[in-house]
Amino acid sequence: MQNIYNYSLIDLEKYFESINEKKFKAKQIYDWLYIKRINDFNLMTNIKKELRQNLKENFKLDFIKITKIQRSPLTNKYLFELLDGNFIEAVLMRHDYGNSICVSSQVGCNMGCKFCESGRLKKVRNLETYEIVEQILLVESDIKERIDSVVIMGIGEPFDNYNNIMNFINIINSPYGTNIGARHITISTCGLIPKIKEFMNCNLQVNLAISLHAPNNTIRNSIMPVNKAYSINELIECLKQYIEKTNRRVTIEYVMLNNVNDSIDNAIELSHLLKGMNVYVNLIPYNETSNIIFEKSNKETILRFYDTLKKNKINVTIRREFGSNIDAACGQLRAKEGEKI
Repeated sequence: MQNIYNYSLIDLEKYFESINEKKFKAKQIYDWLYIKRINDFNLMTNIKKELRQNLKENFKLDFIKITKIQRSPLTNKYLFELLDGNFIEAVLMRHDYGNSICVSSQVGCNMGCKFCESGRLKKVRNLETYEIVEQILLVESDIKERIDSVVIMGIGEPFDNYNNIMNFINIINSPYGTNIGARHITISTCGLIPKIKEFMNCNLQVNLAISLHAPNNTIRNSIMPVNKAYSINELIECLKQYIEKTNRRVTIEYVMLNNVNDSIDNAIELSHLLKGMNVYVNLIPYNETSNIIFEKSNKETILRFYDTLKKNKINVTIRREFGSNIDAACGQLRAKEGEKI
């Protein structure tokens, strides 16, 4: 029996047609689930009794649950318990332009990035679509406000759970679902080239972010094992193809690690690597954790790196720090929970 929050509108329409019902019933169900936020078939009063019984027999409405919330003025960190007892996280960030949520895509992660807390906890399984959708629904219920933008950059590698992620995007982007605009959705990948190529042919307006974090293969190999499968050179060539195909700008994520990837020479090398590409670099002050030896670059170093990129005509921003006081490093809260068990 499938959870109904796994179903895109098109999938639900196909289901109703398969049982000789009008497909517009799918929009009625979506209205109850995503507009009225009712998750009880018995309360869906414009659906005939026989059909409600059919839905109860064929679909689950189970929800994951929030087990812990850490709050600060601009950031909330949510720990969710899944039905099988595993834990995942999401982070709400408040901006002057609206509320943004960073959602998880897997239980754990197999990419093994050395600086990443969630990479320390190996992949258990992919999240199902409903487990990603419900992160948004539960956070909106908690804050009593709408979420305006979504970043798939929490625990896990989204392109390692490609089909469920694309289904998730379909649901939240639907005007009958949570109606989050495609240009307000960002997928972050460490660089799984085959999936980037598949994604570029989907004709979506969804944003792509690349976790690069190094200007050369030597550094990237040392901190990101994925680079041994897909080197920087191959990745940059793939991104050039993506930009040409989609005519969309790519975000380059670059976490600032003290004495690892933050020198002026590194900035110059990064500038040469990205020269002429329709990208912008997002410099990320590192969230230090008790379990990982890396340290955050100091403010002066980050500013020098930023200035060097600017002088070399690279579009660059410095990410505002969110939640360093509430275990907001990816996987940090889940790791602490796991240590208690």
